[in-house]
Amino acid sequence: LKLQFLYLIDNSLTHHPATMSDEEFVSGDAGSSDTYPIQAGALKKGMHCVIKNRPCKIIEYTTSKTGKHGHAKANITATDIFTEKKLEEICPTSHNMYAPNVTRAEYSLLDIADDDQLTLQNAEGDLLEHLNLSTSSKEVQDLVKRKFAAGDDLQVQVVKAMGEEQVMSCKNAA
Repeated sequence: LKLQFLYLIDNSLTHHPATMSDEEFVSGDAGSSDTYPIQAGALKKGMHCVIKNRPCKIIEYTTSKTGKHGHAKANITATDIFTEKKLEEICPTSHNMYAPNVTRAEYSLLDIADDDQLTLQNAEGDLLEHLNLSTSSKEVQDLVKRKFAAGDDLQVQVVKAMGEEQVMSCKNAA
């Protein structure tokens, strides 16, 4: 009986050779490259996390023990890295949260259009023309416009996280 069973398994494999489509798989993109999982208990002040689907920087992190059968809870206070809005989250330290992949890049500022559209250039010489200065804080907008109008060669720092990009600061080019 065992031999007969093995013959059936082997026989089914030889009559249906694997095709390319049998080996392919399709993965869905749920924004996985924008974030990565991290245990709430592993977060610290100064790190980034996602609260209410916004990339945030932790400004205060405390843990509190709960009742006899409860979990330790993490009390997280953070600011949105783009809007600077304060957000809070309370979650068991054993649960997973998400942290955004935050990247910073320096660009040379070539031009500011009348509608605040920026023309930037990276170190390789590639142009970037999709950023608008109006998304930045009023303080950054004023500083960039004032220095650019004075004829300064400027480097701007662009922060990117979870599909958003924003000019965060500027300095005179060296």
